[in-house]
Amino acid sequence: MSLISRIIIVLLVAMAPYLRAQDSSLGTPIPLWADGAPGALGDKDQDKPTLTPYLADPSKANGTAVVICPGGGYGGLAGHEGKDYALWLNEAGVHAFVLKYRLGSHGYRHPIMLGDAARAVRVVRSRSEAWKINPQKIGIMGSSAGGHLASTLLTHFDGGKAETTDSIEKQSSRPDFGILCYAVITMGKYTHQGSKRNLLGTDPSNPLVEFLSNELQVTGNTPPVFLWHTVEDTAVPVENSLQFAAALRAKGVPFDLHIYEKGRHGIGLANGHAWTKDCLFWLSERGLLKN
Repeated sequence: MSLISRIIIVLLVAMAPYLRAQDSSLGTPIPLWADGAPGALGDKDQDKPTLTPYLADPSKANGTAVVICPGGGYGGLAGHEGKDYALWLNEAGVHAFVLKYRLGSHGYRHPIMLGDAARAVRVVRSRSEAWKINPQKIGIMGSSAGGHLASTLLTHFDGGKAETTDSIEKQSSRPDFGILCYAVITMGKYTHQGSKRNLLGTDPSNPLVEFLSNELQVTGNTPPVFLWHTVEDTAVPVENSLQFAAALRAKGVPFDLHIYEKGRHGIGLANGHAWTKDCLFWLSERGLLKN
């Protein structure tokens, strides 16, 4: 064997862990239900909710995981609020899972979206050993309407279904923490009308509107939350985050609220926005960035 061949082999062996990490970090979509999703209206891609894993490099991984719900008014899914967030979290050693949930633009209404989000958390928890995740360090994150979905699971979770034969459904759907970015919270006065219409239809009942106004559904068992908004947001008023923070405060739930003066709706990671640093500080303070 030539010297060059030997050097190549040594380099490939040395790089193998890194290459495996890169491959696994990209992942491929995983169906939330292997035999078809409950309530599916068809058999198209839009009828098949999935979870795409982005696993942190093993040298950085700290056992924390986040299910990410992109925004889009319950009518679409914004890529920059999905994969981009996942890769940012990976840099902090956090495993990320981007949820493709079913949409109002394809004929779906509540509780389908909530069911998809709950299933996503259960899937991650059920595979925590394989993915080297601490099952008590699984959070949910969402932006805009995805933030509404995340806040809905934060206030409408369950402890698992003991009577089922589905091992995934036996898992709790309660997130251990939440990250809400310029989130739609209420279905009331300050709601985003397009999100409300896509989620609840054109003429929802008052009890349904109240049930999905998540500032009214906070309890003492709601998980800790990091939430941020901008005053300049004209699509989803800042009152959404203010009201949710007030509800968390009233119930004694730990939270970290940041209101920034500047920034359009849907800003995501643009311009190196300060929220990313504040969020990582909060995660670190809660012990979520260390093994």
